[in-house]
Amino acid sequence: MAKSLVVSFGSQAPVGPQHPSLSPNYCHSLPPPKPFLSSTLQSPLSFKYDSFTPLLHRRLIRFPAPSALDSDVPHPLHEGSVKYGGSKSFEQWDSLTAKFSGASNIPFLLLQMPQIILNARNLLAGNKTALLAVPWLGMFTGLLGNLSLLSYFTKKKENEVIVVQTLGVLSQYVVFAQLALAEAMPLPYFVVTSVVVAAGLVLNFMNYFEWLNSGLWRLWEDFITIGGLSALPQIMWSTFVPYIPNSILPGAIAFVIAVAAVIMARLGKLSEKGAKFVGAISGWTATLLFMWMPVSQVWTNFLNPDNIKGLSAFSMLLAMMGNGLMIPRALFIRDFMWFLGSSWASLFYGYGNILCLYCFKAISKEFFFAASTGLFLWIGMALWRDTVVYGYGSPLTSLKELVFGS
Repeated sequence: MAKSLVVSFGSQAPVGPQHPSLSPNYCHSLPPPKPFLSSTLQSPLSFKYDSFTPLLHRRLIRFPAPSALDSDVPHPLHEGSVKYGGSKSFEQWDSLTAKFSGASNIPFLLLQMPQIILNARNLLAGNKTALLAVPWLGMFTGLLGNLSLLSYFTKKKENEVIVVQTLGVLSQYVVFAQLALAEAMPLPYFVVTSVVVAAGLVLNFMNYFEWLNSGLWRLWEDFITIGGLSALPQIMWSTFVPYIPNSILPGAIAFVIAVAAVIMARLGKLSEKGAKFVGAISGWTATLLFMWMPVSQVWTNFLNPDNIKGLSAFSMLLAMMGNGLMIPRALFIRDFMWFLGSSWASLFYGYGNILCLYCFKAISKEFFFAASTGLFLWIGMALWRDTVVYGYGSPLTSLKELVFGS
């Protein structure tokens, strides 16, 4: 969920509701585990990879894989009853999937940079009114989603995706600063945004290195839980205005429910399952926010079919690629929320809009079939390779373990 899941904006003016493009992250109050067997351990800030090599030669390693609803809980890398034929191939696929996740920075940055450059040109030319087309309120919702995902991957020690989320937050903040300079965003709101961004980055950095007091981390998790749960129903409701009344009631009701749930969880008034559910809310709401993007875009395309030609096919291709690069890693470590968000964004946001562009003859047949072939071959390769390294007989076994655990 994500947003593989990073919030990005194309270079064009919004064609309807402007949304972030995904790059997933999920929060829970459990302490983070020590990193285990990820290729990211090759970093000088991490343990030596070689010290775990003997473990790779065990024929059978058993760790209970989490169910889908427990995806927010940090787990060791080798989740489930992992029976693999050769430790070398398992180690290589671990390293490759981590590199694929890191490579998603490239398409996501390419998505964001045109908007930043265009804003800078308009500011230098004194054309401040052009920046009024950028919806800062929608971007702030996306920013909360990215911060939630950053907190999630920080706890999971997924270094490559931490970089993706951090760059997503920083690139969005640059746009906020440009909007504030153009007076397209009220200064008090920019100050609040600055505080949120600074606090989020500092707290996640400190939590990554285990320098942060657990009480402060819980406060941060409470904030993103309340923010995410309040934003989700409001965004969903706003998509269908003016066909339904314009109202802040959905967000207000969700806000009250979120505050009540957080207070009850902190006072110990909830069961163990209830407390775990509250801890997972921020991650799931961030994922669902990003998953709502294609729904909103398809609705806009349906209402204004002529506007479909205003979409950038290249931007949609970058969104498809950025999220698609995260799918193998999410599947490999059995992270259902991440897999769901990345797959949804790649298939329904990136590829879905490419399909719409093709149906309205806004792109060539060659472009459409090249994108289709590339995406489905990539997903097929990820499923096949995961099946091989885990020693299963069918990709369905990997998907079953991903969703239901082992």
